[in-house]
Amino acid sequence: MTRLKSPFLLAGASLLIIAGCTDPGHDGGSDNRRTQSGAIIGGLVGAATGAAVADNKAGGALVGGLLGAAGGAAIGNALDRQERELRDSLRNDDIDITNTGDRLIVTMPQDILFAVDSATVQPGLRSDLARVAASLQSYPDTTVQVVGHTDSTGSAAHNQGLSERRANAVADVLRDNGVSYGRIRTFGRGEDQPVASNLTPEGRAQNRRVEIVILPNA
Repeated sequence: MTRLKSPFLLAGASLLIIAGCTDPGHDGGSDNRRTQSGAIIGGLVGAATGAAVADNKAGGALVGGLLGAAGGAAIGNALDRQERELRDSLRNDDIDITNTGDRLIVTMPQDILFAVDSATVQPGLRSDLARVAASLQSYPDTTVQVVGHTDSTGSAAHNQGLSERRANAVADVLRDNGVSYGRIRTFGRGEDQPVASNLTPEGRAQNRRVEIVILPNA
């Protein structure tokens, strides 16, 4: 059998699956684009897997690509649904939800989560975290990364420790509200991953954050 040498054959097959997995009557705009991105990513991964299983033969790559595209589209659709439901349940303008097509990132500013230099979650935010936990239980086929970030004020060592304690505090609230311990991983990034300049108060406020990253299981 001739081996699959051209990536365009795989791309064409993946696009056929995308067309079947998306709703042509839904004017979802960015939702559909994210679903299609998931299908394309899934197709490419599936093709590589299928090729390996079938000793790199064209048939294995094509079958893997089709299955991967279908799986990627399903993941994209599930993320779109979870994003909409989270926005409806949280209704908090201070909390940002980003859907990248392969994960959801729920960003909570540390200024609303914690008092200055504290790692105790503010009582008013526990209800929002409980809603996130309920969403995680509704979508059990995901893993969760809780990542703490700080600005550059103070020593790097202090900021690293504070980011770890705050990530653990948020994870504890999720666990207290029913999320399995085995699904959650915590990380402290300290001041190493700013999203804005630390030279202004506004930038520092953006850098002080906790991210809850929701990753669909493969």
